[in-house]
Amino acid sequence: MKKTKYTVAVVGVTGAVGSEMVRVLEERRFPVGTLLPLASRRSAGKRVRFGGRSVTVRELTPASFVGVDFALFSAGGDISREFAPMAVKAGCVVVDNSSAFRLDPEVPLVVPEINAADAHRHRGIIANPNCTTAITLMALYPLHRAFGVTHVFASSYQAVSGTGAQAIAELDRQVGQVAARKPVTREVYPHQIAFNVLPHVDSFLPDGYTREEMKLQNEGRKIMHHPGLRASITCVRVPVYRAHSVAVSAQFRKPVSVAAARRALQAAPGLDVVDDPSRNEYPMPLAVAGRDHCAVGRLRLDCAMKNGLCFWVAGDQLLKGAALNAVQIAETLIGRKPR
Repeated sequence: MKKTKYTVAVVGVTGAVGSEMVRVLEERRFPVGTLLPLASRRSAGKRVRFGGRSVTVRELTPASFVGVDFALFSAGGDISREFAPMAVKAGCVVVDNSSAFRLDPEVPLVVPEINAADAHRHRGIIANPNCTTAITLMALYPLHRAFGVTHVFASSYQAVSGTGAQAIAELDRQVGQVAARKPVTREVYPHQIAFNVLPHVDSFLPDGYTREEMKLQNEGRKIMHHPGLRASITCVRVPVYRAHSVAVSAQFRKPVSVAAARRALQAAPGLDVVDDPSRNEYPMPLAVAGRDHCAVGRLRLDCAMKNGLCFWVAGDQLLKGAALNAVQIAETLIGRKPR
């Protein structure tokens, strides 16, 4: 698909990720000839800014994709399952941010810095990975290439914006209630999130893991073409507004050193090494929020297992974990290299 300008639809444009998709398209100068903002009937008629002008949001319907080249979906799995096939039938390439197609063997699951070539094997739909998976793999994959990862043990520290706008409002409200010594009310999470952490992201499975916790293993295997990867994760929701962090202990087939690991990470695209504990320099959510690159630090040999390395990686889950990665996939299809 090579044109000078493209018609691009953004489905779920009024949501947190959808609005970031519009901003990223403009910021990265994706060759958009026409932007088609799509949302539910409730949001139709609202306006979004793009290219210095105001564009009216239209209602998503089965006929929305006529003449559209790319459709970036971020409206939930049910919407994707219903409308993505319609978009493909209309001749559109779909980049889907939901979990609907990620493990479908016919659908590429892509992080462009890792497996950009997979995107070109699409049959109309390309899946965006889970946000925590994408951020973790930005640091894990360069190490895998150098040393061959076998096992991963990790804990995530996931911002409330990963749940959506209502969760951000809930944290805001609860912080005010605690400060005012008022009763704390909750609607989004099963427990108070302000000044608390919840070892509970997504729904629980019969084996005690959550669906979110299984995504790193399942999606990581597919993205890295590494079916033998074993990963045990605990996902934790923390009272941070934006950007996820992950503490990782990884075991490798080959011996690993901190110096060699640092060289591999410094050469990786889309990743900054921030690792000088003597100067209190390490990745933090506040530092990566709003930034395209992920950051990795706290590099050290794992003292509990052979060929093990510990590290801490952080990234903006609305960007590399969602909107940025989706736009990068579209860029890959028009011949731009990941940057």
